[in-house]
Amino acid sequence: MFSAADHEFMARALRLAESGLYSATPNPRVGCVLVRDGTVVGEGWHEKAGGPHAEVHALQSAGDLARGATAYVTLEPCSHHGRTPPCCEALLATGIGRVVAAMQDPNPLVAGQGLAWLRDAGLAVDSGLLANEARELNIGFVSRMERGRPWVRLKAAASLDGRTALENGSSQWITGPDARRDGHRWRARACAILTGIGTVRDDDPQLTVRDVETARQPLRVVVDSRLEIDPSARVLQGERVLVVAAVENHLLASIIEARGAEVIFLPNDAGKVDLQALMRELAKRGINELHVEAGFKLNGSLLREGLVDELLLYLAPSLIGDASRGLFNLPALDDLAEKRTLQWRDVRQVGSDLRVVARLT
Repeated sequence: MFSAADHEFMARALRLAESGLYSATPNPRVGCVLVRDGTVVGEGWHEKAGGPHAEVHALQSAGDLARGATAYVTLEPCSHHGRTPPCCEALLATGIGRVVAAMQDPNPLVAGQGLAWLRDAGLAVDSGLLANEARELNIGFVSRMERGRPWVRLKAAASLDGRTALENGSSQWITGPDARRDGHRWRARACAILTGIGTVRDDDPQLTVRDVETARQPLRVVVDSRLEIDPSARVLQGERVLVVAAVENHLLASIIEARGAEVIFLPNDAGKVDLQALMRELAKRGINELHVEAGFKLNGSLLREGLVDELLLYLAPSLIGDASRGLFNLPALDDLAEKRTLQWRDVRQVGSDLRVVARLT
C-alpha cells in the first residue's frame, strides 16, 4: 500500500514532529512534509499551543508549490475550530492532491472526521503509515484522550542493589552528573513533575528543569495529604505549583497559596490523597506526560493503584546495603506468580551509570 518513498517522507515528518518534543504540550507533537514530483516543497512542525499547526507551517513554506502535492502528516489533520482554524480547510484551500496520515487523532473532536472530510472532498487519503512510531511520540496525548489520564513515567536513581537513599534519608548523590543531566531531559519533555511530601521534607528539591535548555517549566505537583509542607520549601518558589491535600485545612492552604501555589483537596476514604482522582484532574488540566520523582512510599502507592506506565531507572555501580531505603514500598508476595512483570524498552550506559527504561505489562 505504501511505497519506499512514502516511508521516507513520513519518517522525515516524524523527525520534524520531534522538534516539538519539549514545547508542543498540551497539544500533540506533529510534523508535516509536502512533496511534489518526488521533491520536498514545504515542511513544518507544531511548535506550541496556540500557534500554527504543522500543516499550516508546511503550506506557508511551500506557497504555490503546494498545489497537487502530497502531504505527509504524523497525525490526522484537525477538522474542528480550536485556537486555530481546521487544518483540513487549509489543505483543501491550497489544492493538495493527497494526504498520508501516520495515525488517526484520538481526540474525540477529530477521531476520523478529518480524514473523512478530506476523502469526501475528493482527495486521495491514506493512513496507518509508521503509526506505531507516531503513537510513541505522542504517547501522553494518546493516554489523555483514550484513558482520561496522563502517561505516568516514574523516575528513580538507585544503587545496583536497588537502594535509593540511606536509612537517614540521605540520597545526594547516588548517580553521577551525566545521569542527572539526562534525567533533566526527561523532566523537560514532561507536562508536570510529581513528588511527595517526604521527598520535599528530606531533599528540599526545586523540581525544575535546569541542566538542559528549555522554553518552559513543567507544572510541579506535590502530594501532601496533611498540608505539612514548609512555606519556605524551594519547590514553592517560582510559578506553576500545585499542592494536593486530603485534609481540608483552609488556613494552611491560604498560607501556601500566599506563596503563589494552588492548593486542591482530593481525599479518599482512608484520608489520603485520591491518586486516581488526581490523575483525572491532571488530565483535565492538559497534562499529557507526568514525570514522577518521589520516595518509595508514593512510588509504591502509584504502582499498587496501577497508575505507573513506565519506569525510568538510573542504576549506579555501587552497593549501599539492605538497611537503606528501597525503590518501591510494595506488599510481600506469597507466590512468584503474583509478581509484576516488565517489558524492557531501552538499556544503555549514561556516564558511569546504567539507564533502564521499562514498561509495566
